[in-house]
Amino acid sequence: MKYFNYSEFDSPDVQGSGQMMDNKILMMLDQVRDKFDKPIRINSGFRTPQHNDEVGGKENSSHLKGLAVDIACTNSKDRFDLINCLLDVGFSRIGVASTFIHADIDPDKAQGVIWTY
Repeated sequence: MKYFNYSEFDSPDVQGSGQMMDNKILMMLDQVRDKFDKPIRINSGFRTPQHNDEVGGKENSSHLKGLAVDIACTNSKDRFDLINCLLDVGFSRIGVASTFIHADIDPDKAQGVIWTY
């Protein structure tokens, strides 16, 4: 990875768990960061089942498989640009909240979707 460290994807309760992230999503995120041309802060990457429960994550959360990230984003211009970058590199599952953007590559879930929180 050019722009990220595995530790940025750690579940807060298990140091080193960022290594559980799927390689494909990490490569895609590096491409997003290159296109976005600004630092990207990961709010949530890999999650243990315990941490997923603590944050109110869904039982079948893609974070549990290392296939999802939540990216900090709080303004409309960055949100627009970041979503375009995510789409450009091939993300087809995007969730939009007021303070973050969720992106995942879970092949077991519906593709070509954007939702709001």
